[in-house]
Amino acid sequence: MLDAAEERSLAVDLFNHTWTLLRKEEPTEVDREAAVHCAHASAWHWSQVGNAQNRAISEWQVSRVYSTLGRGEPAVHHARLALAFAETVADAPWVLACAYEGLARAYAVSGQSDIALDWRDRAVEALEGIDDPQDRAVVEEDIETLPL
Repeated sequence: MLDAAEERSLAVDLFNHTWTLLRKEEPTEVDREAAVHCAHASAWHWSQVGNAQNRAISEWQVSRVYSTLGRGEPAVHHARLALAFAETVADAPWVLACAYEGLARAYAVSGQSDIALDWRDRAVEALEGIDDPQDRAVVEEDIETLPL
């Protein structure tokens, strides 16, 4: 059995490695599959030791991986899980904005642009509640890259 510190360390390392794989200029099929596995593994470790914020962001990342791969159904599923956790996070409005952005991206990839636009609008509106400029900039960048 892993202790809580080991679980957290693995969750963080897998989360970061997922981004390394997604940011490759020319990812291989092996890289794409590894991104799916790493994101799910990170989410699982957070399910063991994380709070609602950790869970929301890990599910958001799983959704992002599936969106990047053009796999709409699992992208929407995990974006909805991210939203469910994000709605319980009290003092981090950027988490809710990320969940909205994730839903917009997932629905766009699913070919449901009307629903995607609605979630994008919610994400843009949620930006107003984000006081930290760095947090706001991260969410704004994600919104700007929505495939709408």
